[in-house]
Amino acid sequence: MTLSEPRTTPETPLKEGLSRRALLGTAGATGLVLGAAGGAGVAYAAAPSEATPLTSVGSDAVSFHVKHQPGILQGLQARGHVVAFDLAAGTGAGAGAGAGTGAAGRAQAVALMRRWSQTAERLMAGEASTQGDTGVALDAGPSALTITFGFGHSFFAKTGLEKQRPVGLDPLPSFSSDRLDKTRSDGDLWVQIGANDALVAFHALRAIQKDAGSAARVRWQMNGFNRSPGATSHPMTARNLMGQMDGTRNPKPSESDFDQRIFVPESGSENPAWMANGSYAVVRRIRMLLDDWEKLTVAAQEQVVGRRKADGAALSGGSETTAMDLEKTDAKGDLVVPINAHARISRPDQNGGAAMLRRPFSFHDGIDADGTPDAGLLFICWQADPLRGFVTVQRKLDRGDALSKYIRHESSGLFAVPGGAEKGGYVGQGLLEG
Repeated sequence: MTLSEPRTTPETPLKEGLSRRALLGTAGATGLVLGAAGGAGVAYAAAPSEATPLTSVGSDAVSFHVKHQPGILQGLQARGHVVAFDLAAGTGAGAGAGAGTGAAGRAQAVALMRRWSQTAERLMAGEASTQGDTGVALDAGPSALTITFGFGHSFFAKTGLEKQRPVGLDPLPSFSSDRLDKTRSDGDLWVQIGANDALVAFHALRAIQKDAGSAARVRWQMNGFNRSPGATSHPMTARNLMGQMDGTRNPKPSESDFDQRIFVPESGSENPAWMANGSYAVVRRIRMLLDDWEKLTVAAQEQVVGRRKADGAALSGGSETTAMDLEKTDAKGDLVVPINAHARISRPDQNGGAAMLRRPFSFHDGIDADGTPDAGLLFICWQADPLRGFVTVQRKLDRGDALSKYIRHESSGLFAVPGGAEKGGYVGQGLLEG
């Protein structure tokens, strides 16, 4: 994993979408009542025609029906939730007499993915959900909401689709910094939610959970955040909770080999056809040992990372984007960028060209009884091949990264994320109906 190196947000334009306010303004003077299913429903009053338009933050919308699922290429979002589900017991292979084919689990998964995809499409367009909408995001626009779906290793046995399980989903190896909690790792299904408004993000999380119904239960769920849009005088690389600029060397869509590194090709790979245009997400909850980190001087922190804290520039000089000079030495003949510096070890050219697209969130889940903050990084990275991406880099870091002393990996998951759904279809349709 890399904390201080790659994680810039790719510059992908967001489409202006209809806001809830604009949608409600067309509903007529009587208002609109949605979703009696599962509750009394929520009445939405029509907005007056002279209502003030939403700000750009609220009106930004991302399309659900795209080549690659939303939530991968978009920039960092201010609020995020990641949640894993397990299909309900009593279905799938090994669930009892007559369940050996996994047909029941597969049918259940088809219905669930249809519901989830329909809900995601509506919410990302700034509309209310159809299943007893809670009204949590009333008055807000889509706020760049994205909802992304993936499948875990265990999903395939429960649905009788073992032959369709890609090699890329083979379990990750163990690493020395792992202190993994199995109850907060893995899962049959994975959902990533991001938005630039906390209520919009929570609204989506609640809708996805309600849609799961009796088909799947939550295995684990985590919350994260990033800097809010417009919080700085100009766009700049985000900082993590260690105070370091985090994302200077993230792969960019403009690079010629970007798609090759991040997305599964439509043909010519060992992946099954249903993974075309998809990607693999590695999700790790990484605890930052902030009390130990903050005891270091700024100079010592910079030696650990290999970059200046103030502006993100490499210790070898220049600006944040200046190429790092790995051979530069000081007056004593010592390397300016230490041999075990995180930024040096995690570089693609130090790992056979291995690269990942990072789109993480910071987290803070309270303070332990001894006063230690439970805080760190919800590390989420995307790659066409986890073995050549995350595993290659993490093995290198495992052998001598100076930052390893100040972090702890507490949970882990690997998920196959298929390409985007076609209009009228749902995510994973090629797998479940192929």
